[in-house]
Amino acid sequence: MKKTLTLASVAAFVALASGCASVAVSNDAIEQNTAQALGLAKGSFTIADRVDDGVKASYTVKTNTGKQYACYVTGSVSVVGRVVSDPICSEVGKSGKPAAGAGAAGGSCNALLKAAGKC
Repeated sequence: MKKTLTLASVAAFVALASGCASVAVSNDAIEQNTAQALGLAKGSFTIADRVDDGVKASYTVKTNTGKQYACYVTGSVSVVGRVVSDPICSEVGKSGKPAAGAGAAGGSCNALLKAAGKC
């Protein structure tokens, strides 16, 4: 009976914690994953304006060179521990389109870019 109660308590904790980015996503995990995703050294950027919304943690990144990114990660707690996704980041002020001259004549336009209307 005691084993069943303990197992039920653990299951309840995991169920409650699995939906909270504030529990699953540590600031260190955000910093480490963001450094790797953006190709930056840890300490060469600052993370600010973190907002946890369910399993998603949104935040801004400002590099020492002045670039700014809007990023988010998702996280959960499972039986194997904390799981944090790779960050999804976009540079603030960039439209996501290739630079001028990068169209079909520039040679870097491929089928996926054409289908997305970015050429």
